[in-house]
Amino acid sequence: MMQQKPSHSLPEGYESLLSLKYTQQAIRTLKDCFQRQLAGALNLTRVSAPLFVRRETGLNDDLNGVERKVTFDTMDAPGDEVQVVQSLAKWKRDALGRYGYEPGDGIYTDMNAIRRDEKTDNLHSVYVDQWDWEKVILRGQRSLDYLYHTAAKIHGAILESEAVVYGRFPSLRPALPAELFTITSEELRALYPDCPPKERENRIARDKGAVFVSQIGWPLSDGASHDGRAPDYDDWTLNGDLIYWHPVLGCAMEISSMGIRVDAAAMFRQLRAANALDRMELPFHRAVLSDSVPLTIGGCIGQSRLCMLLLRKAHIAEVQCSVWPDEVRELFSARGIPLL
Repeated sequence: MMQQKPSHSLPEGYESLLSLKYTQQAIRTLKDCFQRQLAGALNLTRVSAPLFVRRETGLNDDLNGVERKVTFDTMDAPGDEVQVVQSLAKWKRDALGRYGYEPGDGIYTDMNAIRRDEKTDNLHSVYVDQWDWEKVILRGQRSLDYLYHTAAKIHGAILESEAVVYGRFPSLRPALPAELFTITSEELRALYPDCPPKERENRIARDKGAVFVSQIGWPLSDGASHDGRAPDYDDWTLNGDLIYWHPVLGCAMEISSMGIRVDAAAMFRQLRAANALDRMELPFHRAVLSDSVPLTIGGCIGQSRLCMLLLRKAHIAEVQCSVWPDEVRELFSARGIPLL
């Protein structure tokens, strides 16, 4: 079994393949290319998105339900709680309805967030930067086949971006597999029954290189869930994580969490299972339960994570600006590796 790594570490002998200057240029190249590829593959148009929302709208993401949101009030409305978004999962679906998008069309946006309770390590920061996307679908497309087909298109966009980055920065040789392997969380549990979920992800990612693990949220046959999911955006039978093997760190790296969103029946089942039926009175939840918002599929793709993967970086601090513990700065200083 793989040993658990310290919260912040650098592999022995690790050196960046790019200087600080070329790292910044490569980040720009990668982000510009991937946005175009993603938009073309999924038929998405870019929109603006909020940095914060009012608490009473119910549009903010509760993640696993325990994370504290960054909140404040404004001079114009003292006492009214405003929350920095934790993701845009619900906002995007609401926006698609308000903007009048039809089945087959969708949106993407840059999402920036602060997750104050994130435990930082090589892959996690309190600053979140990701592409959020959402697309209107037909009821007949609410299936695992359609979910897998969409995940494969995102993998294709990542492959094309890897090739473009390599063309400009030849030290970054392509390493991703051409095909995306798909598996349900229950099938993964059966494959590695003696391993905890994260170790299962490590093993399957190491074996396959690129894997999509589906159906995350409901308890598995051993009584435990593969991972936690909020009950009010993804349908737990039609969602999943896009995971890659990161050879620099020697571990699995989740690049995207995505899924077909809850319809009225799925939302009620999941709110009841999460003991969260009180949310049914919030505006967004009422809209889903009354079929007043479109059926959609959507997700998020970590910008810094993708940069780490394709630029062969060992720590997220090499590809984004954030706030880090003193131990991180001391670690990088001792190794002569610059932080952004």
